Amino acid sequence: MTDGYTALMNVAARLARNAGDLVFVGRRNGVGNLHTKSSATDMVTQWDAASEQLILQQLGQLRPNDSIIGEEGTHITGTSPFTWLVDPIDGTTNFLYNLSGYAVSIAACLGTDPVAAAVFLPATRELFVAAKGYGAWLGSTPLHVSNCESIENALIATGFSYISTRRETQGQRIARLLPQVRDIRRCGAAAADLCFVACGRIDAYFEEGLQPWDLAAGQLIASEAGAIVSDFSGGPIVPSEVLVTTPRIHSSLVSSL
Repeated sequence: MTDGYTALMNVAARLARNAGDLVFVGRRNGVGNLHTKSSATDMVTQWDAASEQLILQQLGQLRPNDSIIGEEGTHITGTSPFTWLVDPIDGTTNFLYNLSGYAVSIAACLGTDPVAAAVFLPATRELFVAAKGYGAWLGSTPLHVSNCESIENALIATGFSYISTRRETQGQRIARLLPQVRDIRRCGAAAADLCFVACGRIDAYFEEGLQPWDLAAGQLIASEAGAIVSDFSGGPIVPSEVLVTTPRIHSSLVSSL
């Protein structure tokens, strides 16, 4: 089945790059029409919708029998066992402010289990891919997590909710964790953070309140690169509680979180 998963990985990679090129070129002309979603600071641009429509159109041609769920409202029920989770621009606030840390994230799943994935960072032209049982790659380079052995030396990324009451709780958690680690980073896109764990640029990432399309592709890329993925208690990972770490610091971070 691994050969089938790598074929799905190649589909994800093609679509992520095509959509990434679309939004990167589009951003040169401004963000266009803006709307809000969960709060006044949770923005969506016309390029989020354009990216999702491009992916939807091309995926429908390449995989017409699969189901598709997209962040911007796509929900297509297919007849095959595969479901695609699509985040057309992960890190829209970065995109809005013309910061580099946004991504196009696409994963093929069997049930809730991601089996093929691609995350493309348009501003840096980096394409991260993975297939279950095949490994994770950045271009032609196989990925592996860092060899960090203690949280005291760990560079850890996180993200924050757009809901102010949740941010207050998250800020309290950061205040407790910050003295225990090397430093904290807030890059602004879950998919990118997960890929950065996979390639060893950061040692761990945690966040709560994600959506399945935020998590699926990066989760597979990180786990195929050797990361431990769990919730904050060390149980199975769920979008509401995401902890992804290099293996030797996982138990310490579970204790700290």
